Amino acid sequence: MKKLTVAALAVSTLLSGGVYAHEAGEFFIRAGSATVRPTEGSDNVLGSLGGFNISNNTQLGLTFTYMATDNIGVELLAATPFRHKVGTGPTGDIATVHQLPPTLMAQWYFGDSSSKLRPYVGAGINYTTFFDNGFNDTGKAAGLSDLSLKDSWGAAGQVGMDYLIDRDWLINMSVWYMDIDTDVKFKAGGEKQTVSTRIDPWVFMFSAGYRF
Repeated sequence: MKKLTVAALAVSTLLSGGVYAHEAGEFFIRAGSATVRPTEGSDNVLGSLGGFNISNNTQLGLTFTYMATDNIGVELLAATPFRHKVGTGPTGDIATVHQLPPTLMAQWYFGDSSSKLRPYVGAGINYTTFFDNGFNDTGKAAGLSDLSLKDSWGAAGQVGMDYLIDRDWLINMSVWYMDIDTDVKFKAGGEKQTVSTRIDPWVFMFSAGYRF
């Protein structure tokens, strides 16, 4: 009987106060795969080539979160640089661009702080910077040069879910939507061109996290 009582107390402790999810003042970091899937749209390129299309890309994603209260978090998204191939329908890939999309979010976590499962929603602002952009041999053969993209500011939203494995470790799934609009500038046959382009990607992240 004593053994049963001890076992019952242990189980009760694990199911209640022994496990804490996200409490005020805690900081945690998540790391995992982040896949950017653009939902691009743009003006026609040089009239007859159609709009730009932009490839998906997966990189290491990192999030840093501070819990202001048991239910309110502030999160920063970072990543290794994303690399996208850019093309048009008739020509195929004509260029490669790199971008970083740091994003700051305010989050609301549902449920009690002692829950192992914490779904959340977030809203915030995204800044995307483009760099190391250039036309490939196909683009150069078409007379294109001097590629550049304007940095972007826009709104962002997310939904996600943390599952607590133990006191320190968790796993996470999250989906982001980012408003990213840019002006693509280049020269065609020596003449300057500007193409307004909407990237507006979905970002899918699967990660593991550690809490401090």
